[in-house]
Amino acid sequence: MSDLQKTLADRIEDLLPQTQCKKCGYPACRPYAEAIADGSAGYNQCPPGGNEGVARIAALLGRPVIPLNPANGIERERPLAVIDESACIGCTLCIQACPVDAIVGAAKQMHTVLPSLCTGCDLCVPPCPVDCIDMRPVTPGRTGWDAWSHSDADAARSRHDARSRRLQRDKQENDARLAAKAVAKLKEVEASAPATDAERNEKERKRAIIQAAMERARMQKEQAMQDAAKKNS
Repeated sequence: MSDLQKTLADRIEDLLPQTQCKKCGYPACRPYAEAIADGSAGYNQCPPGGNEGVARIAALLGRPVIPLNPANGIERERPLAVIDESACIGCTLCIQACPVDAIVGAAKQMHTVLPSLCTGCDLCVPPCPVDCIDMRPVTPGRTGWDAWSHSDADAARSRHDARSRRLQRDKQENDARLAAKAVAKLKEVEASAPATDAERNEKERKRAIIQAAMERARMQKEQAMQDAAKKNS
């Protein structure tokens, strides 16, 4: 996409460090960029970008440079998640929480962090049930954009987007499996031949439940398609 084709949200997103840490109060960097663009969020809510990040966005918007909002956190040396492998129980909760697929492992097996991929987002720490993840500073004396490069940000954004697409694809495949099961179950119910009023009532109850589930699935699919079309427009 050329610079001329980029929206204001696109240009703001390009100035964010793409750590996907949620410290800004939004689920990822892109929603935060959109919120800044439409005026519903301040441009000083990104601790990983630090004061330099605030200054860059302020210059783009033609606004004054203001201090980082302390409610969102503080500017700090970039941390790296480190797992105490001897204490890890292989619950996979940290893997599920990592927004950039920087943690590898399998259920009931030891997990480890890939240092070159970790953005220091902290999101893997809270869900760990055995408190075996430590965030260790790895850029002594360097914070914000001094501790993070544009190539780092671009790589993190690519991994985050790839993960989002994979999760969406997995959800669609699971929804399709559930829809197929619902159709098969409905056919089974329709084929039954109730002999009593109680059995007929039970058949109607099951039919109503299955049809309601199928309708919810249809509406969710339509909403997902609308959201995708809106994102690509």
